[in-house]
Amino acid sequence: MQHFCTIAFVFIIFMQSISASLHAQSDVRLENQHLRLQWERTPDGYVLAEITINPKNEPLTLDHPQGGYVGLYSQDKPDTTVNTKVMKEAQGHVFDDYKYIVKRWRDNFRPVPLNTAGASIWFFPAQAKATSQGVEFIQQDDRFTAEITWTLDRLHTHDVVVEMRVKAKKAGYFSFATPTLFNIGHDDLEWAMLPGYFQGRRIQPDLLRAYAYGQGVPSLPVVVRERAASTLAPLIQNKRGVTLAVIPAPGIATDPWSASKDSRAEWRLGLSLMNRQGQLSPTLYYPVLGEVDSYMNAGDERIFRFRYSLQRNEWFNVYKHAIYDVYEFEKAVKLKNTRESLSNRILSMLKYLKDDSTSLWNVRNYQGLQIGAQSYLGGVVGADKDAMKNADYGAMWMLARLTGDSLLNATRLLPARNFKLTQQQTEGGFFKGAAMGQYYLWKSERFTEEWGDHVEPIALTYYTMLDIGNILLFEPDDEELKDRLRSGADKLLDWQQTDGSWVVAYDRHTEQPVFTDQLDLRPTFYGLLVAYRLLGDEKYLQGAIKGANWYVENAVDQGHFLGVCGDVRFVPDFATAQSAQALLDLYELTTDKTYLQAAIDAAKIYTGSIYTHPITSQRLKEVNGKQKEDWEITQVGLSFEHGGTLGSANGGGPIPLASHAGLFVRMADLTGEKLFLDMARAAAWGRDAFVDSATHVASYYWTRMDEGPGPFPHHAWWQVGWITDYLMAEITSRSNGQISFPKGFITPKVGPHQPYGFAAGEIFGASADLYLPEDLVSVSNPRVDFMAAKATHRKDVYLILLNNSTRDQQSSVSLGGLQARELSSQAALLDEKGDKLQALPLEEGVFRVDIPALGLRVVKLGN
Repeated sequence: MQHFCTIAFVFIIFMQSISASLHAQSDVRLENQHLRLQWERTPDGYVLAEITINPKNEPLTLDHPQGGYVGLYSQDKPDTTVNTKVMKEAQGHVFDDYKYIVKRWRDNFRPVPLNTAGASIWFFPAQAKATSQGVEFIQQDDRFTAEITWTLDRLHTHDVVVEMRVKAKKAGYFSFATPTLFNIGHDDLEWAMLPGYFQGRRIQPDLLRAYAYGQGVPSLPVVVRERAASTLAPLIQNKRGVTLAVIPAPGIATDPWSASKDSRAEWRLGLSLMNRQGQLSPTLYYPVLGEVDSYMNAGDERIFRFRYSLQRNEWFNVYKHAIYDVYEFEKAVKLKNTRESLSNRILSMLKYLKDDSTSLWNVRNYQGLQIGAQSYLGGVVGADKDAMKNADYGAMWMLARLTGDSLLNATRLLPARNFKLTQQQTEGGFFKGAAMGQYYLWKSERFTEEWGDHVEPIALTYYTMLDIGNILLFEPDDEELKDRLRSGADKLLDWQQTDGSWVVAYDRHTEQPVFTDQLDLRPTFYGLLVAYRLLGDEKYLQGAIKGANWYVENAVDQGHFLGVCGDVRFVPDFATAQSAQALLDLYELTTDKTYLQAAIDAAKIYTGSIYTHPITSQRLKEVNGKQKEDWEITQVGLSFEHGGTLGSANGGGPIPLASHAGLFVRMADLTGEKLFLDMARAAAWGRDAFVDSATHVASYYWTRMDEGPGPFPHHAWWQVGWITDYLMAEITSRSNGQISFPKGFITPKVGPHQPYGFAAGEIFGASADLYLPEDLVSVSNPRVDFMAAKATHRKDVYLILLNNSTRDQQSSVSLGGLQARELSSQAALLDEKGDKLQALPLEEGVFRVDIPALGLRVVKLGN
């Protein structure tokens, strides 16, 4: 018996030694054709000793590998006291008068977002072993046990997939960060981006500009929420062309609409561009200390899955990898199945806009003129429920021209024009030629800005140059408007500084610059381009070029932008997308490729304002008592008004107003970049869940779902504008430019969409004018959009049909009775090249058309 015990004891010791050797290997590595990671056993644990990219073909070994972990622990709920010292250093007082964002700004300086909460538990794993799948590490602490597996992704071979299983040994609040692969020196930073929050080429020492405005990387290791993170992939590119992104596994972050309610207030995933020590390294935190699932009793377990993508590649390609390969963005397009075509929405909104009671059309006497606009019930400083505003002058004139609608022409255009005349100061002095504000307050009989008593140069560009410019495209003989345009352009030149820039705003009373903590990182220069195109004076073109050169260097090249929404103190917004179209227009005018490249760069940056998570599905959810599939209400594909730590994305979520869609189609044509096209379609298609069935107007904010225009009735004009721009861009793209119509000027203030219909275009070489009367045509299939045009010199009518789905479609098409009688019985179906496919028999004005997936067909009606 004693002999048996001795043998058993020796056997146990032997097995323990084998186990110990398995957990104490000195050479632990992962390797494939694209990556080699090797850990080294040290007295502190297993340290990442080598990271080599492309180890067998032009290998590149990275400096400063680490592989260190950090866990955060707090026995009690983490402190929530605002760090007023840091907030004061960041000029916290500047938001005191901004009721919509002042609380958000204060919340940014609590311990969890400042990354100072809890006790830090730093470690390198004590045990490691190679497995058939990869490498397994184990770390024991008196508060938790962590089992961590690293595996090379067999499909996406630049990626390392990591799973952390953490079991609590004692109760408390826990959070775990993704390990730091390597420290990127500040001097080695080429580009950093936390999509939706920050981007830039350097650490920004000014915490106000970084933390509030996203202009560069904050100098503190702040942690932000997933709710305004458009793509869950913080990333950094170094000067050697290596990009590192860390991407959470789908399902880790909060589902914005979990089952039956808006759940974005839940904070499950933290994101940062620095680790806890303040080193540059994209980092995730899960759970977030003190937030959902962070409290664990002894024995509770949490599983954190994520991946590193490490490539010798520019940031945009790694970013796309997260969007397509991890978060399956294509589903946001493929699952769409709309109930109402975009074309029908335009014509339905025409009815809404003609109804004074529903559209809140308001006419007042001012300065001897009848001025007209829609009532605005949102926040305007000094308003007493008496604010009035017009949104999209280009869309107003465009819709009146295309439809020929007598009511629009008789009752809307002249009062809207008069509104524009009285909005501009004509008396001498510092503000002569400037737009005195977006809003007219009829009780106090004055124009004012949204949030403050100031005058902005960008407002001069918007509400004088752009609006008047778009009217003049349709009314080229209006000499009074030409004089007003010239007066505004001269004031814009007068205000332009020697370096080509403008100040953000001037105090209306002291005439001194205000908001001096910010640069005017907005496309203010575009107003001078408008003046040059319409007035022809060379000085306006030179001013536009000078302004654009400053803007490219200081805004686009740096990734620094400013917005145009005064109620949130100009945090970056859709003006970034406007910049891309403004620079593209300047390129088309000058053929200087500097502006083309800058336009593309700005558009790529703006993709960071488009949500790409969570993965779109057909899972049923409840919305206001109704069953909806996830794809119907998804935020994926939608842009936000403004993101970051302060923007409305934190409260209202994204917006269905997709002004960028047409621009993105044009960008796809210029670059061949699929992401632009998919993002345009994901934004535009199948958004019925946000459209009010009575007015056909979409809600502004995602959280409002289908409640309609609400306090913003003027938004219907913007919706008419962006939808038309998107459809026309798709028509031009799918016909390879053989169907093309001149574009107008970009629209204040929601983005880059442009009006059409002021001049003839071409359809397969024939001159034609856009033409879309209300009763022209009925298309039965809602997945088929339509536009129409009349031949300029003949009686032919062209009906352009777009299959806006990824599947083949068939639709019946019915011509209105009057049109059917006016046209002959001859009709031909043409493909996207203009080649005749077949003759179409017209039986009482009805015929059927087959259109391939994502295709275009043209029906030519006439002799």
